[in-house]
Amino acid sequence: MVTFRLIDVPVDIDRDAARRAAEEELSDPKYRDARPSFLQQIGQWLGEQLEKLLNSLSSDVPGGIFGVVLIVALLVVLVVVIRVRTGKIAGSARAGRVVFGGQRKSAADYRRSAAEAAAAGRFDDAVRDRFRAVVRALEERALLDTRSGRTADEAAAEAGLLLPNVADRLRQGARLFDDVHYGGREGTEAAYRTLTELDERCRRERPVAMAAP
Repeated sequence: MVTFRLIDVPVDIDRDAARRAAEEELSDPKYRDARPSFLQQIGQWLGEQLEKLLNSLSSDVPGGIFGVVLIVALLVVLVVVIRVRTGKIAGSARAGRVVFGGQRKSAADYRRSAAEAAAAGRFDDAVRDRFRAVVRALEERALLDTRSGRTADEAAAEAGLLLPNVADRLRQGARLFDDVHYGGREGTEAAYRTLTELDERCRRERPVAMAAP
């Protein structure tokens, strides 16, 4: 019986031939299908980097990984709060709380529509139009300049500088307007009467800049 020993079989594989053989083997569809996509590779890399970052921070932060997560969450909340107060979100919210949303009517027209709404029990409309009558009357007296985009709080603050005796009442009236028009609260007869009194008081007040010495 003839036997062969493996050490007697010469093995001499050319480098180019080995490379071609490897390329042919790796070109098999089964390898291509098993390879992760480009996006999967990126996601995997980002996950690894995030894990390294969290692991490095968790050793220095009280509470370990949970402490890191809590800090990140607080930072996110802080950024959102800052954007709400000073960024585009705040600008959008402010732009939506103006006193006059469309073309202005005269103060007398606002008073008339407010009185009609109150008589019909529609105190939401009555509150809105009576406060608009207050602001429009101040514009007609040139105590406020006629400009778009003014909020109720701004109107109250600006007018209160010239009419300090009713400054507090103006701020209260602005809150009533905002609560009904933007806050979703129901208008009441009491709120309407408060604004009616404010309107009458403002009409009688003389601005400090024009007061007699």
